[in-house]
Amino acid sequence: MIGVYRAGNSLLHRTPAGAKLLALLVFTTLLLIFRSPTTMGVGLIVVVLAYALAAYTPVVMLQQIWPMKWIVILLFPFQWWIAGWEAAVVVVGTLVLAVAAAGLVSLTTRTTDLLAVIEWAIQPLRYVRVDPERVALLLTLTIRVVPVINDLVHDVRDARRARGMERSVRAYVTPVVIRTVGYAERLGDALVARGVDD
Repeated sequence: MIGVYRAGNSLLHRTPAGAKLLALLVFTTLLLIFRSPTTMGVGLIVVVLAYALAAYTPVVMLQQIWPMKWIVILLFPFQWWIAGWEAAVVVVGTLVLAVAAAGLVSLTTRTTDLLAVIEWAIQPLRYVRVDPERVALLLTLTIRVVPVINDLVHDVRDARRARGMERSVRAYVTPVVIRTVGYAERLGDALVARGVDD
C-alpha cells in the first residue's frame, strides 16, 4: 500500500497530511483501547464512511485489505479456538480496520507530504544525535525500493516461465538475489556520488 496515492479533490484529499496521520493514530489507538465487537462495528462504519467521503467505493477499500486475506484466514480460526469468537473478531477486526484506514491515508496523501510530516515530527531526535533528514531519506529509499523489487521479482518469474523452469527454485531465487544486490550497489554508488557516504 506504499505510495498508492490517487489524485482527487475530496475533503480528505485536501486535508493536511499531519491531520490525517494524527487521525489515523487516534483511530488505531481507540481500537486497541476499546476492544470489543461493538467497537469493531463502529470502526467499520467509520472507515466505510471515510472511504465514501474520499469518493472511493467499497471495492477500493477491499483492494487495500485483500493482500491480508491469508493472514485473516489463518488468524481468525486460531483466535477463535484459543480465545473465543469475540476475541477473534477483535484481533482480526483491529488488524483489518487499521490496514484499511492506513490504506485510505496512502490513497489520499502524496508520499512526499507524508515524509515531510514524519521528518518534522522527529525533529526532537536531533538531541539524541538522530538526523531527521537521514531518516526521511531512508524512508524515501525504502518506498522507492519496494516497487523496484516487486518489478524485478515479476521479471524473473516471467523469464523463468519462458524458459520452462517454473518449478525450479534456483532459477527464481538466484536471479532475484543477484539483481537485488546489483541494484543496491548502484544505489549505494549514487548516494556516495551525492555525498551521502556514511
